Amino acid sequence: MTKKATQLAYIQAYEYIRDRILNGELERGTKLVEERLAEEMGISRTPVRDSIRKLEQEGLIKDKRVVNPSDSDLRDVFQVRTLLEGFAVRHCAMYMGEGDLDKLRNCVEVGRTGTMEQVMAANKEFHEIIVGATNNPVMIDIFERMQSIIYLFRKTVVYHKRPLLIDEHQDIYEAIAAHDADEAERLMKAHLQLDLEFCLNRMKG
Repeated sequence: MTKKATQLAYIQAYEYIRDRILNGELERGTKLVEERLAEEMGISRTPVRDSIRKLEQEGLIKDKRVVNPSDSDLRDVFQVRTLLEGFAVRHCAMYMGEGDLDKLRNCVEVGRTGTMEQVMAANKEFHEIIVGATNNPVMIDIFERMQSIIYLFRKTVVYHKRPLLIDEHQDIYEAIAAHDADEAERLMKAHLQLDLEFCLNRMKG
């Protein structure tokens, strides 16, 4: 297998297992068997093993068994995410350069005009640019470990068209561009809180 093929198999395995956990197909407590999953996907065991390890880091698997996040788990993750992105967006308002500002503005534009998949990607990039701009490897690593939960929320808010989602991104971008750190932090925290409440309500429904 080439390096690229191995990476593609890993992404395929990661997304396959993650999505089946998040949509409830793999229930809490289900033991994951590498050989069976590899056979289902038609790939070798190595990418399956690597993807299980990644999902363990993200809190969806423990001791090879599925852990479906509860409402309480989701709120805990969002508390950490709010602190992290609140700090990150303040940093951006003080130090972000023109190149990253242009990328943020482009994410907002794609959010208004793109296809569902493009909006998903732009939403992901918007938050990743903000966290990445801190150049803080510990912060970026913590953010990475929340990716499965963040994906679940991103999919919910985009596919169910949460009102004002992109307007909030626009307001955050404008506060960063205006170097207004207090307003940028306030807007980001409010934005993430609305994401959380919207998603928890959709899941109950």
